[in-house]
Formats: sequence, C-alpha cells, structure tokens
Amino acid sequence: MPAFERELFFSTAEGDDANLSIIKLSAHTGTHVDAPGHFLHDAYQTGIGVESLSLDMLNGLALLVEIPPDTNITADALQALHIPEGTRRLLFKTTSSERDLLFKPAFDPSYTAMDKEGAEWLVGHTDVQLVGIDYVSIAVFEDQTGPHRVLLGEGIIPVEGLYFKGVEPGFYNLHCLPLKLIASDGAPARCVLTTL
Repeated sequence: MPAFERELFFSTAEGDDANLSIIKLSAHTGTHVDAPGHFLHDAYQTGIGVESLSLDMLNGLALLVEIPPDTNITADALQALHIPEGTRRLLFKTTSSERDLLFKPAFDPSYTAMDKEGAEWLVGHTDVQLVGIDYVSIAVFEDQTGPHRVLLGEGIIPVEGLYFKGVEPGFYNLHCLPLKLIASDGAPARCVLTTL
C-alpha cells in the first residue's frame, strides 16, 4: 500500500503568495471506512462507493466491547459478549490499542481481528450494521477476503484504524465522517466517541 506523501506545491519560501500542499495516500489510510466495492467486484464495477454509506449509520449510539487477550473475534468470542438486542453499531477494543499498534512504523500481522465464522455469526445473530476495530483491518491477517465479503455483502460498514486506549467499554455516541470520495472503495474518516 502506498505510504502517505505530502509535497509543498506552492511555497512562500520560494516566493509564492501562499503555501499549498499536495497529498497522496491510500483510500484506506489511517482511520477509514470500507465501501462495498473494497471486496465486492460487482459493487465496485457499478460504482457503489463511500457516498452510498448511510450517514445515519455512521453516526449514533455505539457499543464498545473489549475482546479478551489471546483471542480473535470468533463466533465463540462474539457469543460470549452477550451483545444486546438492537445494537446497530459495535466497536471492538482489542489488545491492538494497548500495544499501540497503530503508531508502530511497521505493519504487525499479530493484530486481533474477526475471522469469517465470526462475521457469519454476527450477521446471523445480531442487528449490527456497523463494526469498528482498533487496527488497520476488521479481518484477520490470514483471511482478509472472507470476513470482509461476509460483512460488506450484508451491508455492514467496517470502520478501521480506530484507537481505544484508555476508553472503557460501554455505550457512546459515535461521530464518523468519511471524505465523500465518489465511487471509491474506501475513504479516510474523522471518527470520535463522545459520552452520553
């Protein structure tokens, strides 16, 4: 994936009237949302991009749950959480936050994430329509495709690259605003939690 790059195109130091930067980055840089076209070929071909994501779903009451150490987000792990009926936005705090993985310069494949069976369990047993995770992918490193296709195929929005160190599990207001990139498979987003 291309790294974030910023170049000063106009510079007051070079005699220009203003400073103006050009940035180059992946649509999945930092905190970001995935659109259906990220893993679903037909959605990408028909241009179902970030602009199709519901702002009502990206903003509202969310439940932050903590995944125990040394486990991924499996069907068994999800069942043990006893997710309340009617929960529409579910955020996962994992050891990735405590380990500050988002701030490490190198990618770490040992992050905690969801496997395909966990995604299938979530679809079949909850009302969840948005999931958030505290590393660069909702899906386990060993299978990026399976969990994403299950979630995106059911219209569930993944929000990736969140950070929950020091945040206690519970209910919060989620405010998540992605860049409106037309027909894009994803977009950087500004996402914050506020207390009720």
